[in-house]
Amino acid sequence: EGIDDLLDNMLVVAELAELGHETELVIISTAGDLSDAPSFGAIGPTGVFVREIEQALLDDAVDVAVHSFKDLPTESPPELVIAAIPQRHDEADTLIMTREAKTEKPGSVPIKDGARVGTSSARRQAWLKHLRPDLQIEPLRGNVPTRIGRLNDDFDGIILAAAGVSRLQKSALDDRPDLDLDERILWRLDPKTFVPAPAQGALALQCRAADTEVTSALTILGHGPTQLHVAIERALLIRVEGSCDLAFGAYCGESSRGDGTLELVAMLEHDDRLIVAKTHGKDPHALVDMAWETLQDP
Repeated sequence: EGIDDLLDNMLVVAELAELGHETELVIISTAGDLSDAPSFGAIGPTGVFVREIEQALLDDAVDVAVHSFKDLPTESPPELVIAAIPQRHDEADTLIMTREAKTEKPGSVPIKDGARVGTSSARRQAWLKHLRPDLQIEPLRGNVPTRIGRLNDDFDGIILAAAGVSRLQKSALDDRPDLDLDERILWRLDPKTFVPAPAQGALALQCRAADTEVTSALTILGHGPTQLHVAIERALLIRVEGSCDLAFGAYCGESSRGDGTLELVAMLEHDDRLIVAKTHGKDPHALVDMAWETLQDP
């Protein structure tokens, strides 16, 4: 796993230790981690970043799995359960660019005309293609420090999940890598415009369904609003039947109305068209239904 994934695990280990649970950190490299394919869609089918970890749970080699929730397929082995979803970190994507590449021109992606931007996400590539067709979009893989290190020499800008960058910046690890961001500009991309992957920024704590003691211990770490928002995003993902190669994003959060109303924004590329669905309401099922109706019949 990359150091950004390691920090996710360490966070959960620390929280369980505070609750009095003895823990041991086990690092498992997946096929997705080991692949050098140029794009995420080329690595393999959905679940390529979690299959070995879920198998370790099934084999009793580990008791808890900490996943980046956006990497989990919509269906997992029936013997396993998501016991908790902690409070989500920033769900947005962030554009990291050289100072020379920043532009003051208005727009949702404020980078100079014709800039070379790195990302291997089909979703991010599609959004850039539609929002900024002038850009040169090229594949970029690796952990967060590796990708940031390719700025200047290879790219004018790169797009990463804001949560991963933030966790590394705040890490207290003695051997935390230098992200070399002093001469970079970080621009948070509005999740209502540059719509993130469903469940981006959230962790999923998975265990064996039959292990009630572990399930009970993990449940305490759950965050109610995050669990609701992520459930809505992934319910829509199930309707779309998404995969790593599909350009689809969904973001759910509290509406600015302040009365408990939820807002769901979804974006889908279909037949080279960008379809956007925006819905409001208090009924999660109705939100998903309305968004799906728009995505099907824009």
